[in-house]
Amino acid sequence: MIHKVGQIMLYVNDQDDAVKFWTEKAGFSVISEEDNGQGMRWIEVAPTKESETSIILHNKEFVANMSPGLNLGTPSLMFFSENLDQLHHDLSNKDIIVGEIVNMPAGRVFNFADSEENYFAVMEKHK
Repeated sequence: MIHKVGQIMLYVNDQDDAVKFWTEKAGFSVISEEDNGQGMRWIEVAPTKESETSIILHNKEFVANMSPGLNLGTPSLMFFSENLDQLHHDLSNKDIIVGEIVNMPAGRVFNFADSEENYFAVMEKHK
């Protein structure tokens, strides 16, 4: 039986730029970084070191060449925040493309884009 989501693969054009975005702008931490010395490099980032789910940043071009036919599209991710207004303000002040906060049946939500214009959503959810 599956009991949790462990890692989400995010295929990016520029891994270094993606790491900068997720750490410097989104406030994530680098959990680990691996490089097999033959072009396969991946960086694991997460909101905190204790997070149960992390994002693995892979080089899109390398993976496409290694695994033709693999879906390299950006996953539709929903993050949770306890203080949506503060997060919206903080991301807006870091020159991130940020959508308006909207009321949905499940709660208040906004979206934002990374440096490669991949869009992700954030929903207000309290612990």
